[in-house]
Amino acid sequence: MTADPASLSPPPITGLDPLLPAETAAKAEDIGVKKAAMAAAPMFLLGVLAGAFIAIAAALSTTAVAGAAGVLTFGVVRLIAGITFSLGLILVVLGGAELFTGNNLIAMAWASRRISTRAVLRNWVIVYSGNLVGSLATAALIVIASQYAFGAGVVGETALATAAAKVGLDPLSAFTLGILCNGLVCLAVWLAYSARTAVDKVVVIVPPITAFVAMGFEHSVANMYFIPVAMLIRAVAPESFWAEIGATADDYAMLDLSGFLGNLVPVTLGNVAGGTILVGAVYWMVYQRGRE
Repeated sequence: MTADPASLSPPPITGLDPLLPAETAAKAEDIGVKKAAMAAAPMFLLGVLAGAFIAIAAALSTTAVAGAAGVLTFGVVRLIAGITFSLGLILVVLGGAELFTGNNLIAMAWASRRISTRAVLRNWVIVYSGNLVGSLATAALIVIASQYAFGAGVVGETALATAAAKVGLDPLSAFTLGILCNGLVCLAVWLAYSARTAVDKVVVIVPPITAFVAMGFEHSVANMYFIPVAMLIRAVAPESFWAEIGATADDYAMLDLSGFLGNLVPVTLGNVAGGTILVGAVYWMVYQRGRE
C-alpha cells in the first residue's frame, strides 16, 4: 500500500514555535508592504518614537560604561555597552515604532514588485526624518536635565569621547562599519519577525545588537544622538563641568556640524547597503525569488 504523500509532510507549526525561515521571509515581505502603505503622519510620529527609543538606549549605554575605562578590560566595557544598548531595538519592536535601519528590509517587498521604488524612498525619508527629530529632542532633554554631569561629570566625559571617536572615522571606515552594523540590526529584526512571544523577541534581539555595539560598528540613528548630545554638551556645559573632567570645550573642536554630517552620511549609506543587501537581498533570493 502506497502512503499518501501528504501524510509524509511535517505537521504545520503552531503554538509558540518560531516561524521557519521561509515563513519569516514571507512575513517580512508582507510587513514591508504594510509599512510602505502607512499614512505619512503616523509614519513620521512612529519614526520620532523610534529615534527617542534609540537615543534613550544610547544614553543608558553611555551611563553604564562611564568610568569603566581603566577599571575593566576593553572587551568587557564594550560588552556592557552593547547589552544595555539593546534596550533601543526592544522598545522599537515591542512598542511598534518605525526605525530607518530596520525598515531597510522593505527592500524585500520591492524586489517582489509589490511596492514601488517611490514607496520605498517615501518610507525611508519620512522615517529617517522622524528618527532624527526624536534623537535630537532626546539629546536636548538630556542636556537640559544636566544628566551628563552625573558621576562628577564622568557621564558627559564618556559622551564626548564617544562622539569624538565617531567623527574621527574616515569615510570609508564609517561606511564599512555601517554595512556591518545594519547587517546585524536587520538580522535582529528578522529574528524578531520569527518569534511568537514578547519574551522570545527580547531574547533574539539582544545578541545581534550587543555584537554590533561591542565590535564598534556604526548605526546612523544612534549617531543622531551620540554626536549631537556631545555637541550640545560642548556648547552649554558650565566651567564647573570642564574643571571636573580636566578638559576644555576647545579640546573637542571637532564636534561640530561638519563632523556630524561627515559621519552620518557614510554611515547611513553603509546601513542601507548592509540591511538591503546582506540581509534583505540574500533572504529574498533564497526564499522569495520566483515565488508565485
